Amino acid sequence: MFFVTWSLSWSLFSIWLTQDIGLSAGRSSLVISANAVGCLLTMPLYGYVQDKLGLRKNLLYWVGGLMLLVGPMYIYVYGPLLKTHFALGLVVGSVYLAMAFAVAVATLESYTERLGRFHGFEFGRARMFGSLGWAAATFFAGRLFNIDPELNFWAASVSAAVFVALIAAIRVTDGRRSAAVDAAASSVSLADVRSLLRYPAFWGLLLFVVAVTATYNTYDQMFPSYFSSLFGTKAEGNQMYSDLNSFQVFLEAGGMALAPFVVNRLGPKRSLLLSGFVMATRIGLSGLVTDPMAISAVKLMHAAELPIMLIAIFKYINRHFESRLSSSIYLVGFQLAAQLGAAIISPLAGIGYDSLGFPPTYLLMAAMVAAFTAVSVATLRPDAKGLPESVPHVPASGRDAVPEPASL
Repeated sequence: MFFVTWSLSWSLFSIWLTQDIGLSAGRSSLVISANAVGCLLTMPLYGYVQDKLGLRKNLLYWVGGLMLLVGPMYIYVYGPLLKTHFALGLVVGSVYLAMAFAVAVATLESYTERLGRFHGFEFGRARMFGSLGWAAATFFAGRLFNIDPELNFWAASVSAAVFVALIAAIRVTDGRRSAAVDAAASSVSLADVRSLLRYPAFWGLLLFVVAVTATYNTYDQMFPSYFSSLFGTKAEGNQMYSDLNSFQVFLEAGGMALAPFVVNRLGPKRSLLLSGFVMATRIGLSGLVTDPMAISAVKLMHAAELPIMLIAIFKYINRHFESRLSSSIYLVGFQLAAQLGAAIISPLAGIGYDSLGFPPTYLLMAAMVAAFTAVSVATLRPDAKGLPESVPHVPASGRDAVPEPASL
């Protein structure tokens, strides 16, 4: 239900900015950049807190409370501020969207992955249902938007209430093991997180995420506006994008089920590199083809790239870092780094959209993604090395860290 809520309020975000709020592509890119800055300020806190909480759900309840406010926030606060007090709207929206969705999704995924290791199931199987929820919601989002954009936001608040009820229903079995996990989580300190900065594998991951994933995310966030502009009317383009995005995410759900087999076969590093080259190919083709049918086929490449990249990131983290720090590494080493890159790249992309147009800007972005994916061949840590004995570890507050269960 988290992804249902997020899809209803976010899947047509760039279209909402340009058509309902009336912003240019350049100004819309500034909104996306501001949202990335909001994530930068929030992610370290969320990652550290979730690592401290282990399998406890306190942070998820906080997220659920924020999600309940999504309808009133968009309709009565965020939208009006962007129209009348743009700078204030950037600040308010970036803080809210980061805490309720953009950072919260990473927290939820990290919690789900940790819960999966606890119960012995693949993260991809659980994440598949998130994709199905997004796809189902996106199918209706375009139609509701053409009737009245506010309907999407009210529907999102309703689905958020269901999310909170489901979180309350989660029960972690095997109390002794759960207590051991929570005890190990409580040993996480700020010194542990800072120690990651002395680990070369962490910087190799940051380079890939900032230069490759962040560029791709910047491209993908404004793609709906470009796609809808290729059709005769805005309403037709909106509905076509909604239907296409829904179909793509249904394919993505199947990809989530299959991706663990691919990643286990190739290994995390080669899987990340494969996803990088798929990203570069999709961005480049978006700059070369203009036929709606052809660019629709290009859009579907996302269904292959995202599952492989997401599963590979978690497996790369688990192979090369301490598992008790998984939330901090995922939120800082992946999500925060991606937002840092987006905060830098989005304004530059916005200048390109307004001055050069979408296709030439896409070709430049594709060249950048391809180049840094090639560099990452050398900078990402080889899978065969695994977790070295020299990985930085600082016991929390001078205490011996509580041993974590072997299955985690």
